Amino acid sequence: MKLFFGWSNIRWFLLEIGKLYSAEKSYFSKKRIESGLAFLIGQWGMIYYMLEKHSILTMSEILFWAAAEFAIAGYMLNHIQKEKVTLSETNNEEQQINS
Repeated sequence: MKLFFGWSNIRWFLLEIGKLYSAEKSYFSKKRIESGLAFLIGQWGMIYYMLEKHSILTMSEILFWAAAEFAIAGYMLNHIQKEKVTLSETNNEEQQINS
């Protein structure tokens, strides 16, 4: 039985992460990894703050917090969709040129 988290997969993952900061081509996108990490750190900070201060927050502060969460989620979703459309248009243009 081959395990997903076997040494070969872990080694491949670590090598690809190492390629992010070298001149070699990597399976992962450096921009996406860094923005994802920044997003996770920001989310963790907001959730930690909410858990620590929930007993003293007013309703308006909770609403501002929720609005910030939805704004961040909307921005990330919009950004991802925009990248998909741009990539799709680029692929279509390349196919038309090659035809």
